[in-house]
Amino acid sequence: MRWFRRPSPEYINLTHPETRAARDRIPKDLWNKCANCDAIVLKKDFEASLAVCPSCGRHERIPAHTRIQQLTDPGTFQEMNAGLVATDPLEFEDKRKYAEHLEATRKKTGLNDALVMGRARMADMPVSLAVMDFFFMGGSMGSVLGEKVARTMELSLAERIPCITVTSTGGARMQEGILSLMQMAKTSILCAKMQEERIPFISVLADPSTAGVMASFASLGDVIIAEPGAYVGFAGKRVIEQTIKQPLPPHFQTSEFQREHGFVDMVVHRKELRRTLVRILAMLTGQPSPVLPEDKNGAAEEVPIEVKST
Repeated sequence: MRWFRRPSPEYINLTHPETRAARDRIPKDLWNKCANCDAIVLKKDFEASLAVCPSCGRHERIPAHTRIQQLTDPGTFQEMNAGLVATDPLEFEDKRKYAEHLEATRKKTGLNDALVMGRARMADMPVSLAVMDFFFMGGSMGSVLGEKVARTMELSLAERIPCITVTSTGGARMQEGILSLMQMAKTSILCAKMQEERIPFISVLADPSTAGVMASFASLGDVIIAEPGAYVGFAGKRVIEQTIKQPLPPHFQTSEFQREHGFVDMVVHRKELRRTLVRILAMLTGQPSPVLPEDKNGAAEEVPIEVKST
């Protein structure tokens, strides 16, 4: 009997299963394989590109804390309401109990729910920030997520600072039934309150941004920005085709399609997202456009801001 065993490494496959051979396998923790074009890139290079495929430009989903690091000034994010946790008032159960599913997801992600919120600074400008994490039950909006979004907006109202939300979600969390759907009304009411108080609200749509979240606060921003190729819409394409009995365009419900039809103001590459947000914040708050450290290092070209008229 062997007491010590060398752990077997995980592998990813480079080729199609039918032509696969042992030599085509490489350790999983060293490389990243694009799900769209099958391009292979070193993990460190993939992370340096902000989880964007250098070959086809596919924007991979990223955790909430990674997104926050990309957008905010270093060391300025102060998380708030991290201790809020969902309960199981309906005692919902399908393949397993909802409470068990929550507990397993908390252990897996290290989060208490699918949204991280708090105050931060971007180019030294104060903002309230709420970022969804798709890896927590598909970024679904339950009572806790809706409450955190509401508190993010209340922070903006109290301190009169801009609000930014980043959505990556499959919609309402149906394990909480009507309690989940109530969050649509609650967050929408606060969006209206911020508009009355003339507090800037920017909504950023990452892949995917759909259903109940898209039908509430995510579509009510003063400026709506989407990442390239993000799936943005309410109902799924197949459901719509079955309902209207007509085929839909191939790129239907992509961020580019929504921009063409006036629903999204801008489609911005992830590498340009921070710079673009900073410029919009400066414009909406009447401040001179600041120079970012990456600009001083000879970074990317300036992105023109085109906002649709309302």
